[in-house]
Formats: sequence, structure tokens, C-alpha cells
Amino acid sequence: MLEFLQQPMPWYVSGPLIGLMVPLLLLLDNRQFGISSAYRHMCAAVLPKGKFSFFTYDWKAQRWNLVFVLGIVIGGFLASLTTPDGYATAISEQTKLALGEWGITDFSGLIPSEIFNLSFLATPAGVAIMVVGGFFIGFGARYGGGCTSGHAISGLSNLQIPSLIAVMGFFAGGLLMTYFILPLILN
Repeated sequence: MLEFLQQPMPWYVSGPLIGLMVPLLLLLDNRQFGISSAYRHMCAAVLPKGKFSFFTYDWKAQRWNLVFVLGIVIGGFLASLTTPDGYATAISEQTKLALGEWGITDFSGLIPSEIFNLSFLATPAGVAIMVVGGFFIGFGARYGGGCTSGHAISGLSNLQIPSLIAVMGFFAGGLLMTYFILPLILN
């Protein structure tokens, strides 16, 4: 069983499973699929009541979302523990060559170890990518009314024009980061 779980799930299985989440959540009291709202629920759970109006609401009604995010964290942790020796994430050769120009050459495991470690975090490039980038992702998700999963899966399936605009912005931002900003940071 462990060997089966260590294999990547094919697109024709994972795609329909993700696609089935939207009607399932809509049937369950019109819930929206997304991750960024869980951060708001976590803040509402731990901050003093009445201190910030944005976090003053019945967060307990959204416990399912917190359990969902907890499952993602646990799943990621288990994936890191059960990754077989010698496993390498499937990355195209063209991408490997481009990353190699920036000094990223170790593609064993789930993530490139050259940029995902504590010593890299202590560098200016690490702070720019992890801290500043993380802030922009979190702020942008809340400012944009949702994250990539919420807009791309729930929003587009509900034919929401703001979600289409957000998804186009995600792609444009990803291209801008990949081809212009990341080379400046890593060179």
C-alpha cells in the first residue's frame, strides 16, 4: 500500500477528484473551495474578540475549512517522510537547464534543496523569495478575494468574471516572476 501511495497520482484521477469537490461543497451549504480563507479563520480563532472587526465573526461555522487545511499540512508532512530514496520530481529538461543557470541543480526529492533550506533563507535572495514573496502571496490572496484554488476551481466553475480576471492575473504574475523577477533575484 505504501508503494502505491508513493507514486504520483495520474491527472485522469486527480483532475476529476478535484472537479467533484466543487459540486460537493455547493451541495453542502453553498461552501466555497479555497485555502486563503482558512488563514482568516485561524486569526479569528486566536485573536481577542472585538479587537479587529475583520476577524469578528462565527469562525466555528467554518471549522471544516480548518480541518481541510490541517489535512493538507499533514499530507505534505507524510509525503516528505514517505518519499522513496532516489525519487526525483518530474521536471522538463528545458526547465532543469534554465534552473541550472541559476545554480539549482539538485532535483532529487520533492523540492530543489538549494533554495528550500534554512541557510538559503538567511540570504537576501532567500528573504526576497520566501518572506517577501510569501507576504505578497498572502496579502494578494486576501485582497483579491481568494487564492488560486478558490478562484480557479470554485470561481471559474461558477462562471464568475472576477475569478476569470484573477486567474488571468495569476498567470501573468507567474510569467513575470519566472522570466523577469526570479532571474534578477537568483543571479
